[in-house]
Amino acid sequence: MVSNLQCFLDSTTPIVPSQFLPKSEIRNLNPLWHPWEREIVELFTLGDLWNCFDEWSAYGAGVSINVGNGCDETIVQYYVPYLSGIQIFTGNSSLNYLREETDSETRDSFSDTFSDESESEKVSRWDGCSSDEGVFDQETQFHLNDRLGQLYFQYYDKSTPYARVPLVDKVYALSKQYPGLMSLRSVDLSPASWMSVAWYPIYHIPMGRTIKDLSTCFLTYHTLSSSFQDMDIEDQNGFTKMKRKEGEGISLPPFGLVTYKMQGDIWTAHRNTNDQEKLVSLASVADSWLRQLGVQHHDFNHFVGNRRG
Repeated sequence: MVSNLQCFLDSTTPIVPSQFLPKSEIRNLNPLWHPWEREIVELFTLGDLWNCFDEWSAYGAGVSINVGNGCDETIVQYYVPYLSGIQIFTGNSSLNYLREETDSETRDSFSDTFSDESESEKVSRWDGCSSDEGVFDQETQFHLNDRLGQLYFQYYDKSTPYARVPLVDKVYALSKQYPGLMSLRSVDLSPASWMSVAWYPIYHIPMGRTIKDLSTCFLTYHTLSSSFQDMDIEDQNGFTKMKRKEGEGISLPPFGLVTYKMQGDIWTAHRNTNDQEKLVSLASVADSWLRQLGVQHHDFNHFVGNRRG
């Protein structure tokens, strides 16, 4: 039987339709990002990734949760996804193409913030400038440019949950000035590219019960680059899962996760699982990732109680 935590992870993992890279383009892949020689390279577009969140953004993602003490009483809790943070690093060729396809009038209007956004919603320009919450010192930026590509876009939401719009609506709004949010492909992105999704509960079926632990909020972290596509993924018992078959969709399970308002033991009480250890490990990986990139992620700091220095 799958634990409640694993059910949440499975139910909120996007599976993106895959495409095949033309063989003529395989030799043009960045060897630092794609060191393995392959005859077939699968990829996805960011536009297809956001489509995976379309229904979830409108109605919530349903997660089956066993709430019975020793019995099989199950409810379905719904969570709405919000774009919490994202960084997209790409190569010079992709960056030049994006600049060319954007007319000069639109490009000249770029600034560190949108005029219709609050001060808490800063967005970086693609020329490498960072918003105040991006925290990239000059030396770090040059180092990342050499090894991990050019910073095309970054965004961190610092507004309250009630002031946010669901993930798909936010991405579509941002893409009006940053078209690469739709057109870029996973093979165009460096291994440093990532996004974070905040999942907030909205309601559960059947209604009528007040269960304290169902107010738990989750913050998941996902890689966006094809560099990680063929890595082995371990299941909840530590065994390596069978690699997916070509063309069946690319899964983007979270590599990191932190929680907020987790009370009780609904998420960690399942027998024969190591969910508590998994939560600790996923939180540690998320913290390590942010530290390596020098990012102060507002939601992460809030979820963990600002314990991070």
